[in-house]
Amino acid sequence: MSAAALEEYCGSTFWNASYLEGEDPDLPVCLEQTVLVWIPLAFLWLSAPSHLIGLCKRTKVNSKSLSKLYICKQLVTGLLFLVAIAALAVTLGEDFGPSKDPNAPKNSGVFYANPVLYAVSWIVIMLCQEAVRRRGAVDSTTLCLFWLLQILCHVFPFQTLLRAALKQGEVIDVPRFSLFYISFALEMCAFVLSTIADVPREALEQVKRNPEEGAAFLSRITFNWFNSMVITGYKRPLVQEDMWDLNEADSTPYINKKFQHNMTRKLAAAQVVYHQKRQKKKSDMRDRDETLQNGIPNGLGKGVSQDALMMEEKGRAKNTEKKKEKHKEDEENYPNSWLIPTIYKTFKWVLIESAFFKLLQDILAFASPQILKMMIGFTQDKSRPVWEGYLYAILLLIVALFQSVFLQQYFQRCFVLGMKVRTAIMAAVYKKALVVSNDTRKEATVGETVNLMSADAQRFNDVTNFIHLLWSCPLQIILAIVFLWFEMGPSVLAGLAVMVLMAPINGFLATKARKIQIDNMKYKDKRLKIMNEILNGIKILKLFAWEPSFQDQVEGLREKELKVLKKFAYLSSVSTFIMSCAPALVSLATFATFVGVSSDNVLTASKAFTAISLFNILRFPLAMLPMLIAAIVQTVVSKRRLEKFLGGEDLDLDTVQHDPSFNTAITISDGYFSWEREAHPLLKNVSLEINPGKLVAIVGAVGSGKSSLISALLGEMHKKKGLINIKGSLAYVPQQAWIQNATLRDNILFGSAYEKGSFQQIIEACALGPDLELLAGGELTEIGEKGINLSGGQKQRVSLARAAYSNSDIYLLDDPLSAVDAHVGKHIFDKVIGPNGILQNKTRVLVTHAISFLPFVDEIIVLKDGIVSEVGSYNSLRANKGAFAEFLDTYAKEQSNQDQSPRDGNDVELIPDIEDTQIDSPLEDAISVTLKRENSIRRSQRGGSVRLRSTSSMKEPKDEPNKGQRLIEKEAMESGQVKMSVFLQYMRAMGWGYTFLVIVIYFIQNVAFIGQNLWLSDWTSDSIEYANTTYPSWKRDTRIGVFGALGVAQGVFVFVATLLLANASVSASRILHSRLLNNILRAPMVFFDTTPTGRILNRFAKDIFTVDEAIPQSVRSWILCFLGVLGTIFVICLATPFFTVVIIPLAVIYYFVQRFYVATSRQLRRLDSVSRSPIYSHFGETVSGLSVIRAYGHQERFLKHNEKTIDENLKSVYPWIVSNRWVAIRLEFVGNLVVFFAALLAVISRDSLDSGLVGLSISYALNVTQTLNWLVRMTSELETNIVAVERVSEYSEIENEAQWITDTRPPEKWPEEGKLQFENYKVRYRPELDLVLHGVTCLIDSKEKIGIVGRTGAGKSSLTNCLFRIIEAAEGRILIDGVDISSIGLHDLRGRLTIIPQDPVLFSGTLRMNLDPFDKFTDEEIWKVLELSHLKDFVSGLTEGLQYEVAEGGENLSVGQRQLLCLARALLRKSRILILDEATAAVDLETDDLIQNTIRKEFSHCTVLTIAHRLHTIMDSSRVMVLDAGKIVEFDSPSNLLVKQGHFYSMAKNAGITQTEVTVL
Repeated sequence: MSAAALEEYCGSTFWNASYLEGEDPDLPVCLEQTVLVWIPLAFLWLSAPSHLIGLCKRTKVNSKSLSKLYICKQLVTGLLFLVAIAALAVTLGEDFGPSKDPNAPKNSGVFYANPVLYAVSWIVIMLCQEAVRRRGAVDSTTLCLFWLLQILCHVFPFQTLLRAALKQGEVIDVPRFSLFYISFALEMCAFVLSTIADVPREALEQVKRNPEEGAAFLSRITFNWFNSMVITGYKRPLVQEDMWDLNEADSTPYINKKFQHNMTRKLAAAQVVYHQKRQKKKSDMRDRDETLQNGIPNGLGKGVSQDALMMEEKGRAKNTEKKKEKHKEDEENYPNSWLIPTIYKTFKWVLIESAFFKLLQDILAFASPQILKMMIGFTQDKSRPVWEGYLYAILLLIVALFQSVFLQQYFQRCFVLGMKVRTAIMAAVYKKALVVSNDTRKEATVGETVNLMSADAQRFNDVTNFIHLLWSCPLQIILAIVFLWFEMGPSVLAGLAVMVLMAPINGFLATKARKIQIDNMKYKDKRLKIMNEILNGIKILKLFAWEPSFQDQVEGLREKELKVLKKFAYLSSVSTFIMSCAPALVSLATFATFVGVSSDNVLTASKAFTAISLFNILRFPLAMLPMLIAAIVQTVVSKRRLEKFLGGEDLDLDTVQHDPSFNTAITISDGYFSWEREAHPLLKNVSLEINPGKLVAIVGAVGSGKSSLISALLGEMHKKKGLINIKGSLAYVPQQAWIQNATLRDNILFGSAYEKGSFQQIIEACALGPDLELLAGGELTEIGEKGINLSGGQKQRVSLARAAYSNSDIYLLDDPLSAVDAHVGKHIFDKVIGPNGILQNKTRVLVTHAISFLPFVDEIIVLKDGIVSEVGSYNSLRANKGAFAEFLDTYAKEQSNQDQSPRDGNDVELIPDIEDTQIDSPLEDAISVTLKRENSIRRSQRGGSVRLRSTSSMKEPKDEPNKGQRLIEKEAMESGQVKMSVFLQYMRAMGWGYTFLVIVIYFIQNVAFIGQNLWLSDWTSDSIEYANTTYPSWKRDTRIGVFGALGVAQGVFVFVATLLLANASVSASRILHSRLLNNILRAPMVFFDTTPTGRILNRFAKDIFTVDEAIPQSVRSWILCFLGVLGTIFVICLATPFFTVVIIPLAVIYYFVQRFYVATSRQLRRLDSVSRSPIYSHFGETVSGLSVIRAYGHQERFLKHNEKTIDENLKSVYPWIVSNRWVAIRLEFVGNLVVFFAALLAVISRDSLDSGLVGLSISYALNVTQTLNWLVRMTSELETNIVAVERVSEYSEIENEAQWITDTRPPEKWPEEGKLQFENYKVRYRPELDLVLHGVTCLIDSKEKIGIVGRTGAGKSSLTNCLFRIIEAAEGRILIDGVDISSIGLHDLRGRLTIIPQDPVLFSGTLRMNLDPFDKFTDEEIWKVLELSHLKDFVSGLTEGLQYEVAEGGENLSVGQRQLLCLARALLRKSRILILDEATAAVDLETDDLIQNTIRKEFSHCTVLTIAHRLHTIMDSSRVMVLDAGKIVEFDSPSNLLVKQGHFYSMAKNAGITQTEVTVL
């Protein structure tokens, strides 16, 4: 529409530039009546259809009642409609009314069109509001924006009408004047109403639980809905219960469903491609072979020697080999490149939205420098009207505000997206782990699989947060260069060249740094490995007084680590030097080139400061790109690992059929089974039929495939051929009991409903009654990870009870009786498994070694080398004299040897040497072996006897039941503000001198920075001074020289300060670590019993890492940020002193926002890390109990539980993300106000101002927003990190045990006789617990051999703990050779006693170190004891001899060999008192004999105390002490005790030892 037509339409001028000249500009009325009316209405009409479509659909109305707010909205719009009608009436009245003057011209078209337009629009709005109500939405973004636009556009006519009325002194057109102001007021009301959320009554509860759902548009873009959480967080530390519900779209089940849906499709497609590739490869290989055969003769024809060809072939083969190696992990064996498309497909809308916001923000970022340029132009040209300046100031504010809003929306979306991606991957990995086949499972250990879930998912999370920078960084760089070119012309290239040159230097430093990092990790891993062993074997270290040796080892590694750390710190200070010099060098290069190229080029303020603010924009993308690329490279590795795992093959679900038409319970016909697809079958030609309700035993030698058969029935093995059918549901009891970290009751219920009667019955049948009485919480006692507070036997019985409670049809029992005492085993067989047990009508398959139960079973299956050799009843098989009779003979011998001894511990056959394990039950792949190892380590760590722990340490005073139920106290989570003392503590560790110097030097650097910029602003004023004359070259050189020098000076200062800080922080790390180590090694045993190893290890791993690397970084950044903010404020105040007035209120706002935020954010971080560990521990638990979960068919329940656990974690991650946005938008607002006031004050005092200073103060202010943001982030990060110092020092202040060496030293040769005397000795484990020994009094003469017996929990092991002062006396004393042991140092005492502990604990290191860590003895002495302990042949057979490296936990030695090494340790010490905690671990009878004989011979001159678990080992003692409930009940020679017919007699009778046998002995 041309201007002329418009002028005719509204009857006045449409546009004339003269309107904007002079001091009081205004817009033409015609423009206001047309364009400004159409803009908001166009927006409304474009957005209305989306609302109105909703009205046409016959949806059920979400909200029944009409809210007051809704009625008000409709009322206001109705009134507006009436106003529009009134305006039309006025026009009609004027044109056609009775009082019309016939000569007067008619009103122009606009007076008819506008009221009609408005009337229709208001009706549309009423319809839209109704549509919003029906949708059940709380408000409408488009309507809110429409009202805002409407008001903004009406501001212009508002002031035009007012000014006209004031100018003429009266109102000319009264009706229209009043109607306009009425409608303006109504529009204001409508806008206010549209910003309030209209929450339907039904949704109120939901909104309470998740305020975001009830947040209106304004609240959503400013994150106001989050206020309540921040306020709560400020008042008191947040707890998990304060977390809000997640939005449906952010919850794990929702994300997982979408992701799985896309994943199945993409993965299927990728698999097809992968199989085609494989086929093609195979055919290619065939073709190549053919061509080779045909090709050689032609070569000869052309005169190519065959040798050359062969060489070529070989070379090619070698290359292909190499390539193959390389490609092996890349593409060989799994479908690839489907993960990223899946993620994209699942989350593409979020990606597109965030990209849109990022684009807007990037474009706006370049608007500020342009406005700054106009602003400088305005201050230079004093003739321009003042309103221009105000306009620029307001524009700066508006651009900045929009930028903030867009940026925060972009970040919010990206971070939430990162969170969702992490969630999707975690859920997918978990789901896959439940169905993964054994082949895939073999490839990764539990740790690696957990890593996929933690580390790799986190990588994806981190990359997704910044993925848009991939296109945004190049875009910003290009735009910045373009704008710079406009300013400075080609001289920009000089500055750019400097920037580009920086990149390779930084790259070089980064690769160096990575190398150093790898070294660092190596030492760290070594150190943590030793720490882990120390903590796992701490009991042994204490008993042998070996702590100093290990402390030296750790300190040595720590020194190496710190050396590397120092290197790293120096390197990073070089890169900091380069980074801090870069901006100065870049601007120096640009400006120097610019003024140097030609004398016409004069540096003006507008050029200089626009260029500097553009360079500031450039710094970010240039710094980010390399980091982003590095992160992406790491993520690609993660992508491969994830694709390999998630694309791996699943367990074949058709291995086992469930056909109800069979009349047998279990059928196998002609079955061949192997563990891996490619492997030879382990079970061959198996055909079995088991009828319902029968009890069938499976027997066979070690490694004959008994456990494998059970696994085959569970469908865990590959079926080569044959058929398995199982009719009914399964219950499974594995050989290694799998216990969850839950209450005892939950472990037994395993997801079934609680039914008191049957629960009690099963508890009784499984002999768990007495154990429950000992556990403080009864059946509600919490069981630690991997069943740590239960003994082996108890675990096995819980596992059995779980099966019994599940009430299945078929029971597969894999040797459940091996881990329990003989009499308990008998009880269980009678009450549960046997013909009269509670399972008598079920089908039971029992793998067993216990011959005594075989006569009572219905059928026996004998396995030999994976083949069923015989099947039949006990008597018929005995008569056959086949494999079974052979089996009976071997085992009968051993049985008579042990004589049905009560053995709580493993059967001889249970844990064979490692090689056997692999044949017998490969199910125990890496997983179970590690578990086994951990269990054994755990057992040794938990005190001489595990059971002792579950009894004595659990009896808590009755009035606080909760304390007793929890064996392990919850980790104290620090809350509230970090105390100043912690900062001071860290500074003290760094050294005060260092701290002071660093701060001073950083301050000087900041002064140089400000000086440089002031010099620049002074330099730009030359352009006015030498406006018409030539610019003298000396002046130019001075300017450039000083500018450059100040720039380099900054770099140098930063470099020096960073170096000093590096030295200081390394020394702080050294001090904090050695204090921690020193103290942990001196902590009493009770501390290790009540604190999980993981928690202590965490102090040495995560917290020390934080102290080493994160804190110095945080400190440095914080100082730099803080000084940066101070500098900015100083410069602005220098330019416009008035600014000081504005600072105070802004500082107050800033301080409050920051305090509120830091309190909340810190606590949310803590909640996040606390709620994260259950995800991983639950996952680890699931992987180790996979076969059990699958057997019971509980995969679904575990999936749900995992989703719940992840959701609990997301509940604190999501608010943390929002809290960052909440604070950022508020701080950016403060920053934007700083910019606004700096500009505004510059306009006000422009007459007295130099344009250079204006440019300086505003370009500083533009940068302040980011710096302020960073400062808060850094403060919060510093506070979060400094917590590590707090945690480390918490463990550096644990109460120590008694001194290692005191002033009263015992005589050199003490104890010479080895006399022991207990005098009314009482002891308890912890102050709040009951006594374990109630006044023991006895005298043991030198050279006596004493046996100590008593049932579990009688206090046998406590007695040895007292001798070594692992626990201190509560009353009474112990004398050794007349010396009170409590009067001498612990090392003096422990070094003179010897113990052979129950579990042989070895440390990784050489054999020699395991025997003699202090190098006290010569090699001859060591070889001598090795000979005595029957290890000489073994050790001399090793190539390294004594230097043989023992693996962690002694994995590469058999259990027997480990036990013999412990014997060798004891022989080396040659002390007069030997305590023998009888080994119940799987020592075969031969080793046992060796040990017994050596002890009788070599220790005949010593006092020996034997804690016996099998009575017949102590029948030859001089006296036997019988303990019961912490008192000595009998103490006499074995024969006398048997005659007496007391406690000892009944124990002996149970074990089948009679008077006659004793006489034989």
